Amino acid sequence: MTAPPPSNASARKTPLTRYQMVLFFFLSVATFFEGYDFFVIAQVLPRIREEFGLSPWGGGALVAFINVGAVAAYFLVRKADQWGRRRVLTITILGYTVFTVLSGVAPNVWVFAGCQMIGRLFLIGEWAVAQVYAAEEFPADRRGTVIGVIQASGVMGAIVCAAIVPALLRSDLGWRGVYFIGAIPLLTVAFLRRRLRETERFQKVADKGVAPLPLLRIFRTPYRRRMLQMALIWALTYACTQNGQLFWKEFVVGERGWSDGEVGWAMSLAAMVSLPLVFASGKLLDVAGRRTGGTIIFLVTIIGVAGAYSLHHKVALTIFLVLGIFGSSAVLPVLNAFTTELFPTDLRSDAFAWANNLLGRLAGIVSPFLLGLSANHVGWGPSLTASTVFPLAALVLILARLPETSRRELEETCLVPGK
Repeated sequence: MTAPPPSNASARKTPLTRYQMVLFFFLSVATFFEGYDFFVIAQVLPRIREEFGLSPWGGGALVAFINVGAVAAYFLVRKADQWGRRRVLTITILGYTVFTVLSGVAPNVWVFAGCQMIGRLFLIGEWAVAQVYAAEEFPADRRGTVIGVIQASGVMGAIVCAAIVPALLRSDLGWRGVYFIGAIPLLTVAFLRRRLRETERFQKVADKGVAPLPLLRIFRTPYRRRMLQMALIWALTYACTQNGQLFWKEFVVGERGWSDGEVGWAMSLAAMVSLPLVFASGKLLDVAGRRTGGTIIFLVTIIGVAGAYSLHHKVALTIFLVLGIFGSSAVLPVLNAFTTELFPTDLRSDAFAWANNLLGRLAGIVSPFLLGLSANHVGWGPSLTASTVFPLAALVLILARLPETSRRELEETCLVPGK
């Protein structure tokens, strides 16, 4: 179960075809908006709370409600095993574009929350199907690198968001302008989607006839336990990493006295410095393996979040923010790789939907609510520092339960012991 990856690490990498390069670019651009969207709410949350009269607890409840969309994406993501990867990806891109614009014109907090929740449904659906595309369409010896670079594109989205938000907050449009500006490039992505084709692996399954998709299908397969293990690992990870980035502005503005400009500068700098590291994380997973590379990344995450929420000096906080942003971004290629590699083609999207969207992201609903409640009593710093126990527990589960999958074909990595 813990066998090392094959010893051909130094062999020449499999070259990408022209279509794979186009697909690589498309998936990277699409994922750019996942990072942009996540940092939008982190940057504008204080202004939204002020305009709509929300307390810190109310802000946490708003985020928790928006994250319901990430869980609801389960119903859309799993359909990729029935409708196909291409069709579902197209639906998610168009849906996210519409509801991003509608978020910017919301007249009250209820409409804003509803538009953001539905927009998050489409956004996370796009992100999940993009990971399945990456796993199925790229060579085994490049899979980790490709998944890592695609995820790093999300960090680039965060950099752009952090750079433009302070200026937009000072404009007449205010926080609403952030959503209007963010929707414009999505039209380009919607146009490029026409060049996509179905993945070869799914097409082979579809040619044989796509089976019905009962809601509890995966629980009647040998992959039930593996899916539940991945779900727990995702949930423990999200309980820290999502909130670590989301509430950092609340923390430094409210408990360290920073201004909007200082926060924007620090987050932009931290994201830019962490970007090369995130790009390299996928390569690390291919060279060192998923387990060893994942251990390094998870430990850096824990250290980064703890320091970013416990220190006082601005330079020290920014340095640990670099580690926190890197870790919170780099854990995703680790878990994306495991979740897409450990299941067969006809169950891959369904398993991802269960493990990540439905069960794993429940932590994204519950944890902001609980952390907001905790922050009302002890502050954001102590609350988020304590949350680092969760990724530590996730790492223990990875090392104890998950096999090495690096540089192996999906038809091999999806096998379960005794099957």
